[in-house]
Amino acid sequence: MKTVLRIGLVAVPVVIGVSSCRAPTEPLGPIVQTNTITISNNTASNRNVEVALGSRVLFINNDTRSHNMTSDPHPEHDDCPDLNQVGFLLPGEKRETGNLVEARTCGFHDHDNPGISGLRGFITIK
Repeated sequence: MKTVLRIGLVAVPVVIGVSSCRAPTEPLGPIVQTNTITISNNTASNRNVEVALGSRVLFINNDTRSHNMTSDPHPEHDDCPDLNQVGFLLPGEKRETGNLVEARTCGFHDHDNPGISGLRGFITIK
């Protein structure tokens, strides 16, 4: 008796460069020229900011709970690594991003709560 082993190939689609973080579902509001983003009540205020090339952005956690603010996409956080310097903020803490030296738009989110659209936004560097 002869045994025949058949191996089939299955095509698996691969999508590269798509973030598992979705775009915010709430309106981001107008673009604000500021270097400060404040978090309170599970919402970042100034979720759509524009800053000068080479500047930093200060994240202030005025919420009653901690937040872990990072660059998009989730969970890689590699789009704008300088945002990852903010990281884990206890209530009352504040921390700056690194120097933002490349003209571009960077998305941010709370790593521990990536589905909360109020904690997501964009920083445009010009």
